[in-house]
Amino acid sequence: MRTIPLIISTLLINIVVLAQKTDSSNFDFTTVFEKSNGKETPVYKEVILYYQQLAIAFPEINIQEVGTTDSGYPLHIVTLNPDREFDFKTIRKDKRIVLINNGIHPGESDGIDATMLLFRDLATGVINASENTVLVTIPVYNIGGALNRNSGTRTNQNGPLSYGFRGNARNYDLNRDFIKNDTKNAEAFTKAFHTIQPDVFIDTHVSNGADYQYTLTHLFTQHNKLGGALGTYLHTELQPQLENLLSKKNWDITPYVNVWGTTPDKGWEQFMDSPRYSTGYTTLWNTLGMMIETHMLKPYKQRVEGTYELLKSMIEITEKDGKKIRSLREKSFSELPKQKTYEIHWKVDTTNITTFNFKGYEGEYINSQITGGKRLKYDSNKPYTREVSYQNYFTSSTKITIPKAYIIPQGWWRIIKKLQLNQITYKVLQKDTTFTVEEYRIHNFKSKKEPFEGHYIHQETEIKKSTRQIVCKKGDFLIPTDQSGFRYLMETLEPQATDSFFNWNFFDTILQQKEGFSPYVWEDKAYELLQENSEVRNEFEEKKKDPAFSKNEYAQLDWLHKQSDHYENAHMRYPVYRLMK
Repeated sequence: MRTIPLIISTLLINIVVLAQKTDSSNFDFTTVFEKSNGKETPVYKEVILYYQQLAIAFPEINIQEVGTTDSGYPLHIVTLNPDREFDFKTIRKDKRIVLINNGIHPGESDGIDATMLLFRDLATGVINASENTVLVTIPVYNIGGALNRNSGTRTNQNGPLSYGFRGNARNYDLNRDFIKNDTKNAEAFTKAFHTIQPDVFIDTHVSNGADYQYTLTHLFTQHNKLGGALGTYLHTELQPQLENLLSKKNWDITPYVNVWGTTPDKGWEQFMDSPRYSTGYTTLWNTLGMMIETHMLKPYKQRVEGTYELLKSMIEITEKDGKKIRSLREKSFSELPKQKTYEIHWKVDTTNITTFNFKGYEGEYINSQITGGKRLKYDSNKPYTREVSYQNYFTSSTKITIPKAYIIPQGWWRIIKKLQLNQITYKVLQKDTTFTVEEYRIHNFKSKKEPFEGHYIHQETEIKKSTRQIVCKKGDFLIPTDQSGFRYLMETLEPQATDSFFNWNFFDTILQQKEGFSPYVWEDKAYELLQENSEVRNEFEEKKKDPAFSKNEYAQLDWLHKQSDHYENAHMRYPVYRLMK
């Protein structure tokens, strides 16, 4: 008899709670930043709670989890779409998508606060929402770093009062991990990125380096590297539009001041964003990428407000140019794999220099009271506007012939997992198959002597190429290059590329010889080799003209061993094969 009243009571409670959840007046959307008059930034849980409450109050906002991070906390993405559609496959049919990544370095928290304000103002109508542009944000990417709260590690930075730490829960710098995916954060980002497939990507940062008058600087992905009509649009249309829009709003902006240990008046070169960096990675899928770098010495309130205006401006441009951006991206996806060559090893083109008026502060080298040497001192009471040279054109020094496909033996499952994570399509061989392939042998490379982000990475890698027949086993992987992940394949599987999987040490086991020889045994066999093979004998005699080689008995025996059938084929043989036909 008491069951019916209980059910009615429960239903009434649920109705009241539902009504409260959908009434924005039940929540205070004034941010910690605003309550502190621009001096503080919220802790991680406050950020997520804020977006959760926005999603409850405004049906055009959605928050979801897309994976786990090294901290144990999930990575969130928040979407604002006035149409209340949150399936990205459906969204992409008619709309463009802007993705804002915040808190990759949680001490650089400007974007965290600016994006919270932006989402609220769009939801409440303070800013008119775009009709054809959907906004997505990762509220805090480096959650482990955000939880590691302190007030001292940003030595050069003027506020906020406390903030997170640069390293993540495992002390990785996440803005070096996009291509190698050492962290769960990077794996979760990869999943989110390929789910969203943004047209425009913005990563929010705070600068170090020189002192100058600007609060805002921009760092677009390098336009020559992006290439084609898309790169031209970025350089000649998108960037100038952003600068002009901000100027009309009384926000001066300059290219990221890539200067260390000297003054900017001498000019500088554009930072090259290889795929380890956020914009270098997103560019691999023809996404227009930029980093906001606010100036660390400007007041926190000013920096957040500038970031807010820049984000608004980028949304306005995307709304206006959306159809053109999508068309250029689709053209790049279609045309790039059909090229005959792919360019790597980008360097500054010293013949093509941009000049512009730069607003800086006079700097001089004065005597240091600590070291007794000279130190750089800026004087903010001496501002100047001066023409500077900016080297923002790059050229490639190496072109790689593009194969029709790559073949990777199934034993290299760690590489296959990375390809799967990045939605690379492939075929699994259903039977043993003979192919004629191009094969690389690692001829030379240099390795860093100090660890870098968990690796002793390689550089200046040189290869020797040959053509031969190989028998690939049932279960091996054939990966065509004519697919949307074309750039990703070229940057990771070509060992000479800056951020290739080889250079990040994922193939280091091939660099170690597994079988060797005992000199007292090999000496007799080596003698037989010299007697039977005149070509080896002549080359050996020629090498002995080198005094160092002629004095090193083991080096001579080792060289002979490498010319014999006893030398293992796997040593220095790169186990990714290129199918040219």
